[in-house]
Parts: sequence; structure tokens; C-alpha cells
Amino acid sequence: MLLSHLDKVLWPAWTKAEMLDYYARVADAMAPHLRDRPASFLRGPEGMTGPLFVAKNPPPQTPDWVRIEVIEAKEGPREHLVLDDAPSLIAAANLYCLEIHVPQWTLTTGRDGHDRLVVDLDPGEGATAVECCVAALLVREALAADGLACWPVTSGSKGLHLYTPLPPTTEDAVVGYARTAAERLAAAYPQLLVARMTKALRTGKVFLDWSQNSTSKTTSAPYTLRATRTPVPGVSTPLTWSEVESCRSVEDLAFSPEDVIARVAAHGDLAAGLCDPAEARGLPG
Repeated sequence: MLLSHLDKVLWPAWTKAEMLDYYARVADAMAPHLRDRPASFLRGPEGMTGPLFVAKNPPPQTPDWVRIEVIEAKEGPREHLVLDDAPSLIAAANLYCLEIHVPQWTLTTGRDGHDRLVVDLDPGEGATAVECCVAALLVREALAADGLACWPVTSGSKGLHLYTPLPPTTEDAVVGYARTAAERLAAAYPQLLVARMTKALRTGKVFLDWSQNSTSKTTSAPYTLRATRTPVPGVSTPLTWSEVESCRSVEDLAFSPEDVIARVAAHGDLAAGLCDPAEARGLPG
């Protein structure tokens, strides 16, 4: 595989060479979160100065050694890349897959065998990552009461994702549990939380987006870069709970790619528990 156009500027202060270097250095931590999951992408061959578009099919010139699987979808069968290892991850990045998104199920478990529950904490206008952290602590407490642990990961943009590993569980069961938990929390903390998607209801609050557990939906993978309008890209970054508890400003959870490389070097994958089958717990009831 030939790495091309390394000097191309993708973010105002960041080149394609730096993007490829980033993915190479975090690949060992990132690959387990991608393995056996059909990937979709936000692609941008001209970076932040050109059009960005969602891509599900393999990009043109994908090397023939990268795994491709045909996935049944509402619109019919569709080919997807599956980034099982570091070379595949770097190959996708070389083809301008700037952001990488995956579903909450694997090809082994099947589309109706979700192995993760996600609570997407999405701040409405006037709310920030600080409010998301307050919300995350409430969600953690609610999940813990049901015997479930969760791992916090920044979205790399404005919000926060909480992931819980599960044994293979049906979409209906996961969505139903997530929706009930979100509605219960929103009713208990109406000044902070909302469980309905209506934007007019979300001002100054955190939306608990339970719908991200749908089989057809994806979330930004841990460690993916984000197409943020910043000099260097934001990163979806695994956190410790002490970082969530101590968050007092947006800057506390704003990590650059170099920050994330250093975090991985110092601590390994802070979200490794999500990939450990021994951590999976069944939903109550």
C-alpha cells in the first residue's frame, strides 16, 4: 500500500502525514473497538476546506487485503470495510476516512445481538461537556443500580458517550432498557436532562439519546479523529471516572491527538473493559 499526498493539509494546522501517524500510534488501543464491526466513515479528500460526506461502501482503491463484508440493510445488501487490525485502519485513513463509526453489534453476534449499550449524552444549546459530566454521574448511578458498569468516552466534539458491555442482546431489549432508563432519569432531573429529541426541549439541558442503540445506527469509535472546525482535530477519548467527576470546564475534556497518544502510552486503553467478555452483564429482567 502506497501512502499518498502526505503533505496535504486536512485540518488548518494538521497534515495527512500527521493523521496517519496518529492512527498508527493508537492502533493497538483502537483496533479492538473496531474488530468484527462493519465500519462507516466521514470522508473528506480535501479535509476541512472541502466537502465532507458519509460513506458506507468501501472507498475506491481499497487494498484487496482489507476485509470487506456484505451487510444486510434496509436498502438492501451493502459492502462495508471491517477494520480488524492496524494495517486496515491505516489503509482506511490513507483513503481520507477521517472519522470512523461502528455499530453496537459485531458480525459474530449478528445485527440482533448487540454486545454494547450506549447512552449518548448530547448537550443542547447553552449546555456543555460540564453538564454532560454531571449527567454521566447520574447515568452511572442508575446503571450501577441494575448491576451494570459503564465506561466514559468523549464524543470528540461536544458530548459524551457511556458504554456498557453486554452479552449478545436483542435490539428491542437494549433500546427498550435504554429508553426506559433515560425517561426515568429525565423525569427525576427535569432541570438537567431530557429524553425527547425535540430540539426546543433541549436548551440548557443534556439529551439522553437512547435511540443510538438502534441496529441501524453507529457512534464514533473510541480514538477516532473528528472533523471539527479546529486547527487540529478533536478525538473521541476514553476517560477515567475521576476525570468526569472533576470536570469544571470544557477544556478539561478537550484532548488533542498528541494528548491522546501520550495518554495511550502512559495508561494503555482506558476503555479496554468494553472489549473484555468477562465484563459483560445482562440487562435486568
